[in-house]
Amino acid sequence: MMAKKERLVRYTAEELAEMRRRRETDTDWARVAATTPAEVAAQIAADPDEAGKVVDWDSVTTELPKPKAELHMRIDRDALDWFRNTGKGCQTRINAVLRSYVERMRQA
Repeated sequence: MMAKKERLVRYTAEELAEMRRRRETDTDWARVAATTPAEVAAQIAADPDEAGKVVDWDSVTTELPKPKAELHMRIDRDALDWFRNTGKGCQTRINAVLRSYVERMRQA
């Protein structure tokens, strides 16, 4: 079985602005800019992936995350290498593993 090709491409805001300037994008930005909020709402309502979703904006809250604590610790080299080899964001993944462990222990 042949692996599916991934078409995910990432651009910075500056790269996107330059692409728009050179007209190297398939997006019709004039049409996007001219779309009214009512038209956007209608397009969302017509999207089957959005069917049945109701957002109660009156109950939405903004909660800022707690600041992270800075920690200098010793860790086994092979464990650290494994996380680093998973790419950018290895500290975030290490934190997620620790958080998962803490949540599991709290439930025990």
